Amino acid sequence: MAERLPSDIARETLKQLAARRLAPTPLNYQALYEEIAGSRTAQPFPEGALRHILRVIPAQTPGQRRLLDLFEAAVAQHDWPALQSVLVGYANLGLNPAVAAAEPADAPAPVYVLPEDLAEQFARVVENTLPALDSDDARVHLLGEQLVQFLRQPGPPASTLQLMLANFSYRLSFATEDQAAIRAMLLELLHMVFGNIAALSLDECWLHGQAQALMDATRQPLTLRRLDDVQRRLKDVIFKQTEAKGRLIEAQDQMKALLSGFIARLSAMVQASSSYHDSMERCAEQIAQASRFEDIAPLLQDLMVATRAMALDSRLAHDELIDLRERTQQKHAELERLQSQLDQVSAQARHDPLTGALNRKGLDEVIEREMARTRRTGAPLCLVLLDVDNFKQINDQAGHAGGDAALLHLADVVRAVMRPQDMLARYGGEEFVLVLPDTVLAQGVDAVQRLQRALTTRFFLHNNEKLLITFSAGVAQIGEAETSADVIRRADQGMYLAKRSGKNRVMAG
Repeated sequence: MAERLPSDIARETLKQLAARRLAPTPLNYQALYEEIAGSRTAQPFPEGALRHILRVIPAQTPGQRRLLDLFEAAVAQHDWPALQSVLVGYANLGLNPAVAAAEPADAPAPVYVLPEDLAEQFARVVENTLPALDSDDARVHLLGEQLVQFLRQPGPPASTLQLMLANFSYRLSFATEDQAAIRAMLLELLHMVFGNIAALSLDECWLHGQAQALMDATRQPLTLRRLDDVQRRLKDVIFKQTEAKGRLIEAQDQMKALLSGFIARLSAMVQASSSYHDSMERCAEQIAQASRFEDIAPLLQDLMVATRAMALDSRLAHDELIDLRERTQQKHAELERLQSQLDQVSAQARHDPLTGALNRKGLDEVIEREMARTRRTGAPLCLVLLDVDNFKQINDQAGHAGGDAALLHLADVVRAVMRPQDMLARYGGEEFVLVLPDTVLAQGVDAVQRLQRALTTRFFLHNNEKLLITFSAGVAQIGEAETSADVIRRADQGMYLAKRSGKNRVMAG
């Protein structure tokens, strides 16, 4: 009978797979193919797997070492019968009491080897830790590098790893303590610098609020997000204050120039007046000595010329002084306006002067930054729009000053309850926006509800009277193609539903 062609066998195999309703996996296809062809494909010798077993087999006693050598030789020669004999020999070591008794009583414990994937994970942890440590501590870096090299060698013994980890962690504890001390000292130095700036600038009121804001921003716990906020605030304020300060200095220089001109004109008037008086005295003496009218006439003529010149000079000086006075008053008013602008520039930069929360400009910057991060990393982002309930009644009951204090109390509670990375902004009047990074919608709703519960336990005191502050809020999670305006609009719809549902509620928008 002629041999069947491989193509015919393959077609029949596919038909049988369908007829028997078997999954078209490589193993099923091979089994059916061999069944139809009437032959068996030789299986490859699993040398790699057997050598992996070879590395973990104990070899502490002479008998174990002898069997290990036989095992290695059988694997190298692909000798299945020899391998079977070795495995039986290992089994006899544990089952035959005579063989077990022949082994030394003080045989060392078997060597445990760390799995390759676990060793690599340990090595990566150490590698990621080293860059965060002080480069001056050469010892901890040396121990870490040695540990990484050891972990990446084939079959690292667990006992040696335990010893090396103990040495590295002991040294690492000192390094981390130093890092914590350095960080605390840097923060303390920053507070001293900001406090000293405020103390030395007695006549610069605009610096006091900014220095206090920076001191608040650098308090523990210090995070990269808070440092980024400090950097943005400093850049914004330094630019605006430098610009306003430059205009103020320019106006001051112009004021000085006006005063210098004023003083120069007064000096000229004094000199002219002195010359006129000298001329008058000289003419008076000559008139007293004259004996004829012809001698007096020229003197009178000189006196009239000097008097006319003095009158003209006085009129011009009067006009110039009036002009100088008007220009001086204008510059003084401009100086006062610039000083007022400079006093307010810190609060107007990115933060609301009443509550210390972000203003609309600061909110736009934060939302833009967090939305860009969300687009880049895929991390979730939620926005919350909250509105104080019955704020008009609070104003009527406590006055406008009490209403402002209530808003400040709300902002303080938000900062105390929410996470450091959560940003609060005053959206307008009694409305606030919360930016919640790395937060899905359900987590955002839970977080705002926790904030509501915290407000019920932290009463607002006004004239020793407790006032309960509540708010209604809408929460929205940003979608892939949404803008910030779209998300705030959905959060506003949720807040409106919360108001309609009885207030002091949180609704997803």
